Amino acid sequence: SMPFLLCLKKKKSPVPLGRSVFQKHTPPNQQNYQALLESCLKNKRLFTDDTFPAHISSIGTGALLKKLPRNLQWKRPHALHRSPVFYAANRKQLDLCQGLVENCWFLAALEALTFHQDILAAVVPQNQSFERKYAGIFHFRFWHFGEWVDVVVDDRLPVNEAGELLFVSSVYKNVFWGALLEKAYAKLYGSYEDLQIGQVSEALVDFTGGVNTRIKLAEAPPGLWDILTRATYSRSLMGCQTHLGVYFPSVSLSCIQTTKVLKNGLVAGHAYTVTGIRKVTCQYGPENLVRLRNPWGKIEWKGDWSDSSNKWELLSPKEKILLRKKKEDGEFWMSLRDFKIHFVDLVICKLTPDLMSQEDGKKWMYSLKSGRWVKGSTAGGSLGFCNGNFWMNPQYWLSVLPAEDSRKSPSSCNVVISLMQKHSSKHRNRAPHLFIGFLLYKNTFLCSFFPEQYQESNRKLPPGFFTRHQPVNKHQVFLDEREVTHDFHLEPCVYVIVPCTLEPQQESEFILRVFSRKHILRSGKASLITWLAIFFSCKQIISNDFFFNTLKEIVDRYEGKIWEDFFTKHFEQNPEINAVQLQRILNNISWRNFQSFRLSFSLDSCQSILALLDLNATGTLSIQEFRVLWKRLLFYLEVFQKRDTNRSGKLDLVELHAAVQETGISLSNEVCNLMAIRYGDPDLQISFESFVCFMLRVEIMGEAFRNLTQDGKGIYLRESE
Repeated sequence: SMPFLLCLKKKKSPVPLGRSVFQKHTPPNQQNYQALLESCLKNKRLFTDDTFPAHISSIGTGALLKKLPRNLQWKRPHALHRSPVFYAANRKQLDLCQGLVENCWFLAALEALTFHQDILAAVVPQNQSFERKYAGIFHFRFWHFGEWVDVVVDDRLPVNEAGELLFVSSVYKNVFWGALLEKAYAKLYGSYEDLQIGQVSEALVDFTGGVNTRIKLAEAPPGLWDILTRATYSRSLMGCQTHLGVYFPSVSLSCIQTTKVLKNGLVAGHAYTVTGIRKVTCQYGPENLVRLRNPWGKIEWKGDWSDSSNKWELLSPKEKILLRKKKEDGEFWMSLRDFKIHFVDLVICKLTPDLMSQEDGKKWMYSLKSGRWVKGSTAGGSLGFCNGNFWMNPQYWLSVLPAEDSRKSPSSCNVVISLMQKHSSKHRNRAPHLFIGFLLYKNTFLCSFFPEQYQESNRKLPPGFFTRHQPVNKHQVFLDEREVTHDFHLEPCVYVIVPCTLEPQQESEFILRVFSRKHILRSGKASLITWLAIFFSCKQIISNDFFFNTLKEIVDRYEGKIWEDFFTKHFEQNPEINAVQLQRILNNISWRNFQSFRLSFSLDSCQSILALLDLNATGTLSIQEFRVLWKRLLFYLEVFQKRDTNRSGKLDLVELHAAVQETGISLSNEVCNLMAIRYGDPDLQISFESFVCFMLRVEIMGEAFRNLTQDGKGIYLRESE
């Protein structure tokens, strides 16, 4: 007998959409940003967006209206600040604060986005400003149900009588990219009010098009620290949520109902951003720490390793200076042990799904199929309802193929499957989510049991098949969430994916995504002969145009350069490396993107690097400290190459100024010239080796100053500091 299919229910049961005629999801009406900009510049007028007007209708119709001030006004940034800035490159100036819209989930995801400049630039196009070619028009890009859409907005923002932004604002009052991005996101989903309820995981996917891994911290795997480490040092975005008191695992976050600040300083039912991790060396041994940020920009954790905790006295003075911040800015440290106790779940959004599979730096294939459940046709519901109509649901045939370069046994292929439902209303929160899930069936038996019935191209698996065979995921959980994702380890074979709603006759559109090292995905109308040919003669089929039109390759370029095998193997032999070993590693790496000349690091430079990064004064670097260095090296390399316009392998003073500015750090000409004298050759030319030492020193000293200063102007140092 088939197992009963569980569902995690919220307080309200799902409401069947109950439409007699299927209502398709309406994609956003995309405006041509470039054409509108040029028209406004030509006619010397500021853009006004009639599709999302400066009117109460754009804010909403519900509870949010009660929180608005009496004299609400819409003003452009030039009327709010004498020198407005769209975007500040320095990450420290990206700190955002939540406004009247209770969208902590959105802010937590947005904070995570600011740690990855290349991903942020895809969402927030950087060639926009309040000066050059300014016309009161801005645009942003979001991943919206399988495609990237461009959302155009004018820059009229709701403010109170004092000219203060009502919704998202920046700590730096002249920076407006966060407020404008929030407006674009509100436009995409209907209104500001439609951002009141949501989940961190939804926003992370909307910003990246990535795949989510959700870890229930009460049931966290033993290797949680390793997962956090891999996520931190790759292109991953992380968010988490505190307990509600009464815990509902799939609840959406709305701070309207959960503004209770607990005695320990955490906010109940609140979303936080994971901004970093650190293994520190205490007098009693190592301690794993997690750094988090409250999107409110205030109200912090008060327990162990908080800003005022005496635990910091257990560290070396240098490590304490560079990690501890005595500021009420919403960011704080806590131990991994406390993190697992006080937070419900951890959401990690990754651009490649290799977080759990140990397949770093490999190419992953990505397929997407759109479908829909229609009453009386393809809305069969789940097996749990025993209505005999499960077979009517859409069926997708998945051929999992072994990857030639996989380190794992060909008997185990990592496959991530994601099912996402589309909301039918223009407003994301007007219609409740359906309870959705999918079942996965292995079907190699078709060759023996149904040799002739599936020769035609329009046949699906019959009802009898589903009563006789059990799915691979026997205990599928149905969730009333936008997206349900599962990670599988599958044998190379042919499978059938059946997406369904929990209850029959419920209508919606959906998209199905599959990530793996190598696969082919087709709808249930594919012929069996085709699939057998694919499975047994994959090399021949792979050469067809169909294969390349169906699949998209995705690869994490940062992970690809890390050479995880090389570093892991080296650090297994030497858990800590000294300056000589660091020099050997850096000089033995093939810097393939630096082909104009050969890079080399002197022992003196490696000793300087080690002295800067060795926080606990051991004279060596751990793999954690090396990962920090490696990520910075890759970033410095990109900046150096970009500014080394004549490909000489050195930067002159003008190029050095531009390179420093490119990293988002502000240095005066005097300091920059002084650094060129210290790190440059007699002609004040800076090599990449010197540029690395220079930038590391500037960044670390800047971090130390920000952590120690009380007023942003100066610091008081004790002798040891």
